Amino acid sequence: MTSQILMQPQEIVHLSGISWHTYESLLNELSTTSRFRLTYYRGNLEIMAPSPEHERYKKIVGRFVEALAEELELDIDPLGSTTFKRPEISGGEPDECFYIKNIKFIQGKTRINLEQDPPPDLVVEIDITSSSKDRFAVYAEMGVPEIWRYDGNVFTINILEDGKYIVVDESLAFPNLPLTEISNFLKNSGSKKYLELVREFRDWVRSQIQE
Repeated sequence: MTSQILMQPQEIVHLSGISWHTYESLLNELSTTSRFRLTYYRGNLEIMAPSPEHERYKKIVGRFVEALAEELELDIDPLGSTTFKRPEISGGEPDECFYIKNIKFIQGKTRINLEQDPPPDLVVEIDITSSSKDRFAVYAEMGVPEIWRYDGNVFTINILEDGKYIVVDESLAFPNLPLTEISNFLKNSGSKKYLELVREFRDWVRSQIQE
């Protein structure tokens, strides 16, 4: 087992040679706290304690998704950082995730089993200091069709094609809108109050719909 520790601005531990049993044991041990986030992929484990900056961005992008759904009158089911697993292979906890097109298949369920149920339609990843390589691989294994990623500077829409994610300009979940503009809203988030930023984004969405 080897490890690499990065301490700032969020605490991250990378471990290799980890068994599935160990991963599940750690999940159970840490289930009483929301501080740590675990990502497992084929023996590699990342344990992260998110920073306030990370949590702020994930909350903003999640709220943007909800605003889009409200303005477009779409039903969504936000499942936050639900743990999704492919037993013995991979497990992950998105920063935010949403069922949109597949909402009818999971409504009313208290547990999601990816052997029977579809994956989330949209995952949000805030990737300020850590590499999302293994996390993207986890979501590809699950069949997640779309990931929104923000690295502190650039917002990208990533679509699954032939088992890999490619960067595109248009969202599958919310087509026909120039959502790469979200990057500019996030860059301005430090100078805006939270609700002010959300209102400005909502107004922008309305202006795009009316065009």
